[in-house]
Amino acid sequence: MASWAEFEKSAPEFAGRVRGLMSARKHLTMATLRRDGSPRISGTEVQFKKTGLHIGSMPHAMKARDLQRDPRVAIHGPTADPPEKDPAGWVGEAKIAGTAKELKTRAASHTFRIDIEEAVITRLNEAGTHLLVESWNPKRGYRKLERE
Repeated sequence: MASWAEFEKSAPEFAGRVRGLMSARKHLTMATLRRDGSPRISGTEVQFKKTGLHIGSMPHAMKARDLQRDPRVAIHGPTADPPEKDPAGWVGEAKIAGTAKELKTRAASHTFRIDIEEAVITRLNEAGTHLLVESWNPKRGYRKLERE
């Protein structure tokens, strides 16, 4: 796992694009694990602070309970379809997988810092003909794969 700061230091250009995509809209989607191990999808918002990537939750929300029990989380940024007349103009979508650590706060809500296991951007290549998957993780660093 890596903190957001470690990710930015390791791959600053890529981290900047992930941050831009994750910040493009207010509402994102996150996946947590229920008590029985099945997935739960919830809405969330992210905040980039000096202390890292944070998410919040209302008091006693199910997603907060999930993260308190099992800190594994995946966050999917907002997405839109590629422009019909210019598929290569699609900026893509970002995803982050990692673990959540609850922070002590004075507010009557939950705040979690997300440590990163992997960050991914999926988009189209410059010709708009193939899928381009860029990813980073703390062990292997940055890589780019092109798929038909």
